[in-house]
Amino acid sequence: MFEGLLLGDSVVVWDVEQARELYRLGFYGKPLGIPKPKDLNFDAPLVLDLVEALYLARQRRLRILRGDLEVSPEEFEGYAASVEPNFPTKYRVYADLRDRGFVVLPGIKFGSDFAVYRHGPGIDHAPFIIQIKKGDEKLSALEIIRAGRLATSVKKHFTISVPAGDKVVYLMFEWWRA
Repeated sequence: MFEGLLLGDSVVVWDVEQARELYRLGFYGKPLGIPKPKDLNFDAPLVLDLVEALYLARQRRLRILRGDLEVSPEEFEGYAASVEPNFPTKYRVYADLRDRGFVVLPGIKFGSDFAVYRHGPGIDHAPFIIQIKKGDEKLSALEIIRAGRLATSVKKHFTISVPAGDKVVYLMFEWWRA
C-alpha cells in the first residue's frame, strides 16, 4: 500500500519509488517540480490532489497520514469537503470517470474541472474537458458559447457532468460550421 502525508490541500507521497509506481498505475498526481513528466523514472515526490487521494484511499491503495496518525477515508472526505468547495460532487464525478477507465487530471488550464484522457498524458491528448454542474444549477447561453469556443480552439469535447440520483450524467456538446 502506498503512503501519503496530508499537507493542506494535497497529499504527498514522499517515497520516490512509491511515487513512480503510483504515477505509472494511472497517471495519479504530479511529480513535484516536474510539470510534464516525459520520463516515468523521475526522482521526485508525488503530489496528489484531494480527489485523487480519496479515490486511492477508497480503493485501498493509499494510506493517508496526518503527522504520524492515519486518517480514515471518511475523516479525509470530511476534511477535503471543508477545504475544497463542491468537493463531494467533484469527487463523485472523478470516481465515476476513473471507474469507467479514464485518466482524469485537473482541467484548470482549460478553465474546467477536469481534463479526461482515454490513455494518459504523453500517450494521447485529452479528448474531453469536463465542467461539473449540480442538477439545479443554471447554465447560460453565454457560458455554453464560451466553453464551446475554448473547447474547439484546443480540440476537445466540452462536456457537462451532472450527478443525478445514483448516476452521473454527461452532456457533450459538438460544434460544427454551417
